[in-house]
Amino acid sequence: MTDDSGALAGKKCGFSLGLGLTNECNLACAFCYRDAGQVDRLASDQVRAVLARLPVRSINLGTGENGMHPGFAELLALLAAEPVKLTITSNGHSIAVIDDVQVQAFADVEFSIDYPTREEQDAQRGDGNWDLVMEQAARCRRLGVGVTFIAVMMRSNFDRLHEIAQLAARFDAPLRINVYQAVRTDAFALTYEEYWTGFARLFAETDAIAIGEPLVRAMAGLPARLGGCGTGTVRVTPRGTVKPCVYWDGVGQSLDALIEVGAAIVETEPFVAARSLPAPCRGCAHEAACHGGCAGRRRLMGALDAPDPYCPIVRGETRPLAVRMADARDLPKLESACTTIVQARRPQ
Repeated sequence: MTDDSGALAGKKCGFSLGLGLTNECNLACAFCYRDAGQVDRLASDQVRAVLARLPVRSINLGTGENGMHPGFAELLALLAAEPVKLTITSNGHSIAVIDDVQVQAFADVEFSIDYPTREEQDAQRGDGNWDLVMEQAARCRRLGVGVTFIAVMMRSNFDRLHEIAQLAARFDAPLRINVYQAVRTDAFALTYEEYWTGFARLFAETDAIAIGEPLVRAMAGLPARLGGCGTGTVRVTPRGTVKPCVYWDGVGQSLDALIEVGAAIVETEPFVAARSLPAPCRGCAHEAACHGGCAGRRRLMGALDAPDPYCPIVRGETRPLAVRMADARDLPKLESACTTIVQARRPQ
């Protein structure tokens, strides 16, 4: 069983395109999902071909540190000329190596911060990373460019993310959170209790702008949403492959498949699989909002046909979440799959 409403929405309104121009990075974070076994880069003709064949409403540059691509300036000029919202996820390096005019090509710059202190951040990512992020975030705000902080919820920080939201507020920035996925190691993976404790603590201290993590959305009592993995998002990797989700297990389809079929890429097997509903979830009261939980996580665990491992319902439990919603904000990643965006709580 699949839900094709989001796929149709993607075709009609344009997709959220994730582009990894390169998998190179100046850091080597232990929890990173990128494949560092070889250097892969997209060529400008590949990027042009994607843009020619796929209706796109927004583009995010992620996966590696895109500024390390030797043709970054050329590719940035190409993308900036497109009538779409352009964003980038960076550890600070890609912004530091470009001039002010190039920075202003972005509607929003996401900076990766996983800990609320310089000592913890630098211990994980490398000396000087904290100061680099703070300097470049301040520069973006001076230039009138939006800033978002992005953190991975994992075993080492799951109960402290609200502190990062408070830090982000200094730059009038929200905090976007992705749950750690065990692409290369499960050393940072959340236990069931850590997952739910982490979100409960987060929502006790922050206001939610958007909730895409399916189980969390369901337990917060929010309705089903359009878009997401397998429907409104397409990921093109530095290796020249296409996936419905950055965490989707396997190498992905050839870029030729996307160039051949365009928007109909969502009708191919990986995208259909990402929309699949596990049989045990059929008839669940939360079926519409949750739809089996995170398909990428289920796929990584070799259990795409089973409920999300963080599901409380299959354990005979419920995990209701009290969430206070923030005022709406026009953010580029609002419809990104399996992500949660919050802001530091402001006094009522």
